[in-house]
Order: sequence, then C-alpha cells, then structure tokens
Amino acid sequence: MMNATKVSYQTIKIEGLDVFYREAGDKNKPTLLLLHGFPSASHMYRDLINNLAGDYHLVAPDFPGFGQSSAPTTQEFTYTFDKLTSITNQFIDKLSLNKVTLYVQDYGGPVGFRIASQRPELIQALIVQNANAYTEGLGAALKPLAEYMQNPNSTTEQGARALLSLDATKWQYTDGAENPANVNPDSYILDQYYLDRKGNDQIQLALFRDYANNLTLYPVWQKYFREHHPATLVISGKNDQLFTAPGAEAFKKDNPNAQISLLNGGHFALAEHHELAAKLIKEFLVQRGIK
Repeated sequence: MMNATKVSYQTIKIEGLDVFYREAGDKNKPTLLLLHGFPSASHMYRDLINNLAGDYHLVAPDFPGFGQSSAPTTQEFTYTFDKLTSITNQFIDKLSLNKVTLYVQDYGGPVGFRIASQRPELIQALIVQNANAYTEGLGAALKPLAEYMQNPNSTTEQGARALLSLDATKWQYTDGAENPANVNPDSYILDQYYLDRKGNDQIQLALFRDYANNLTLYPVWQKYFREHHPATLVISGKNDQLFTAPGAEAFKKDNPNAQISLLNGGHFALAEHHELAAKLIKEFLVQRGIK
C-alpha cells in the first residue's frame, strides 16, 4: 500500500509579497511545476499531487491575487500577465528549480508559455490542460471577456463581472463534465471564497483587461514550439467551451510530436480525471526518459 503523501505548505517573499506554494515528493526526482488557472489556486492540483508525489517532486504556487498568496490592491501591484510571469520566474530561481516539467492550466498557460519561450533551457517537458496558444481554441463562452477586453466600459464590465459569480465558477467545473456528480463542490466553493474577498473583483477585472496581450504573443509561443519541439502532452478536457478541443489539437501544428490525449471532461478536467491524468503523465514522462 502506498504511503500517504506528505505535502508541505510554505510561503516565500518575492518583491515584498507572500507567495504561497505546495510542495511534495523527493527533490532529487524530476520536478513538475504546476501553474493554476482562473479562478482557482494551487489547491486545484491537490489530488494530482497525491497521485504523483511518489515518483516526482511537485511544486505548485499561488499567483499574487489568488489563493493563499498576497493580494495587494490594484494600486499597490500591477496585475498583468507579464508581472505574474516575473513573480513566477523569481519564484523558480528562489527555489533553485533548474529543470522542470511545466504543467499549465488556463491562466497558467500564458504565464508558463512566457517562461518557456524566455527560458527554453529550463523546460524538460510541457503538460497542457485546458490552456490555449492558438486562436482555434478560443471558445464562444469567452465572448463576455472578449467584449470587455476590446472595449472596457460599464456595459461590457457587467458581462465580465458575471464571470466572477458563483454560478459561473460552478459552471466552469461542471459544464462538460463526464459526470457532474463526481465534481467535488468544495472546489468551486473555495474558489468563490477567494473571488469574493474585498477588492478581488478589481484584481480579476485588471487581468481580464490585460488578457488581450496574451493573444498577441501566440505567434511567439508557436515559434518556441516550432523551434524547440519541447516534449508536450496535452490532456485537456475535450468538452471545454472556453478553450476548446480544436485548440488542444492545434499544438501538433508546430510540434508534430506533441501527444494529444484528451479527457472526457470540461475546463477543470482534473476534478474528475486526476487518476487518469496521473497515469498519462507517468507514461509520457517515462517514454521521454524523464524519471
């Protein structure tokens, strides 16, 4: 019988901010750096960490403004994806992570793809789960966000704010799920707790407005995939209406050796399929000599 996973919950200072992270596994084994999406935090990886900690070293931080990390106001901190990337790069260096398999979901994608294209020598492999780098993957459910990005005003802000509601958070977890009854409600209830903190709406709206800058970097990230051909496993939930299955398949355009193994789930596919995801990840990394 496998021993229970020991997970440590730690905080380090970066630019005066407390950056919270979960860590598990033997540091002498290959490192997986897990970057979370909106509106979640590192807790979205808690089951996957338990599944993989016997074989790998796992590190999962919370971005500023999310989870247990500091959430300064928008007057005190510049909430852009470039800034989240800068904080994450400093986090990597403070923990002396020299080689990582980078797991990205949702917002973790634009942060992680920036890091990979800036520091290709850091990346052993990429694992992509419901994160996007191709226009083919932009789903119709992103329309309120797109309208707010293109023309921020009181009307479009109202549509964007709807994405901060409990109904929207629950929808992200349950829409497209193989069996919504298998999605633990604690997940979206906890996410909503963080979203509902005073001032957090302004943080999220700032990142919504900045999201357009991710789309302009798609050609940069695609060039990285094309030139470096990182070992890539895509395990997105195929029923996601935000970042759609065609966007997952598109990773093969610039990296023909990318392995596409779509899961029968939605945007937060790990909520149902963390055990299958762990199996695919282990097989993939072993096949590529990362063990």
